[in-house]
Amino acid sequence: MKKHILFLSVIVSTLITSCHNSASENLMTSDGIRKPKPPKAIGPPRILFIGNSHTEYYVSAPTLFQELCNANNQNVNIQQLVTMGVPLDKVYFTNKTEANQNFSNIDKDGNYYDYVIIQESTPIALTNLSKYRDNLKLFAQKIHKNSPDAAIYVYQNMSPLSYINSEYYNYYKELRKNTILAAAFIKNAGLLRVGDAVKDAYEGKNGYKYLTNNKDNLRDGKSTLHFINDGGFLQAVLLYATIFDKKPIIPKKLILSTGTGDNDCMRKQEVSKTVTDPVALEEIAFSNR
Repeated sequence: MKKHILFLSVIVSTLITSCHNSASENLMTSDGIRKPKPPKAIGPPRILFIGNSHTEYYVSAPTLFQELCNANNQNVNIQQLVTMGVPLDKVYFTNKTEANQNFSNIDKDGNYYDYVIIQESTPIALTNLSKYRDNLKLFAQKIHKNSPDAAIYVYQNMSPLSYINSEYYNYYKELRKNTILAAAFIKNAGLLRVGDAVKDAYEGKNGYKYLTNNKDNLRDGKSTLHFINDGGFLQAVLLYATIFDKKPIIPKKLILSTGTGDNDCMRKQEVSKTVTDPVALEEIAFSNR
């Protein structure tokens, strides 16, 4: 067993080192994860979200991120390719016409997209590393055609299990490991550390309490747990902090979910009334940038 662990460590070290050599100018996070370097944009940077229901369901990561940017005078152009409940290859084929049109566009600064956030389905990210890599490569090859220097953030999936499940941490560790390994094969790619931030929130970092009257304030669902208002807020602030390397000014209102029922929707609501502890969640997000 020790030999197997040592062998895996050597593989991870070799992969990360080789990627550092090809992109030595990239920054590193405190735990050794490389951070992609964005290209110099002429005009507002263009940001593409690719994923499924963890990108947009009860709350919308692109929408919340856009609102944070607006409130902080960060002029950005946001696009998305999102299909519910499918892995990345199905996201592409479901949106093939739109995707090919987007990927064929050019910009005068040499990169049509400046940032890309790619979110794989949890079953693939958890159990099929080979397909995980292939699906990332599928998009990376198309993105790099007209955005050769785009900063790609691979979404670190959160453990799909309830925090009280005894296997929560095992799933978390496996997803983290697989995301690092998969991202290592992509040029100028790093992690959007959603899984780490969610774990920290569940552990009560910065005084955050995820339970209110035995209700999980971060996620909701039966077969699949999706972000609700606390989780969506955490994810949006994490993305802002990751890209801009600073905390956003939080506006008084954001487009958040009115609930999880069939008749609920996303609409503008007061953050202080719909997010249980925005200050703690902002600190957790910033520490995982």
